[in-house]
Amino acid sequence: MEKKNTAEKVKELAQPLCEELGLFLWDVRFEKEGATWYLKVFIDKDGGVGMDDCEALTRPLSSLLDDADPIAQSYVLEVGSPGLGRELKRPEHFEACINDIIKIKLIRPRDGRKEFIAGLDGYDKEKLYCHLTDEEGNVLEPAEFIIKECASVKLYDDADLFQN
Repeated sequence: MEKKNTAEKVKELAQPLCEELGLFLWDVRFEKEGATWYLKVFIDKDGGVGMDDCEALTRPLSSLLDDADPIAQSYVLEVGSPGLGRELKRPEHFEACINDIIKIKLIRPRDGRKEFIAGLDGYDKEKLYCHLTDEEGNVLEPAEFIIKECASVKLYDDADLFQN
């Protein structure tokens, strides 16, 4: 039998609750910060999530975690949005962000650059299929990136998003 880590166990418990509430379970992380362990559950939905969505998941998930007791040590449960600059790691992340603008950071430079802004056109288990853009969103050229050569892939968070 396959042994699951804490985040995978919690994801299995949280997924049905999220579906029931009309939420997309973006990610689950179990991380130690200083002396404290945090169970971070990131959710999303069309139009974005608010405090009411976080609270609607926190209460039943907390009860479910108390009953199932999948975590031996004490921890702090946090439910929130993955944010504007969310990291894309899993196939469902890439699927949800097709046609969005992403920021790709490479492990090693390509053509003297490590960072690219691109529109995500598609993906498979090995590659991202994109079109490069400039800072203003103008399409430059098609490009492919090998996923294992990427240090990170994030939804592009335009620094000017909230400025008038």
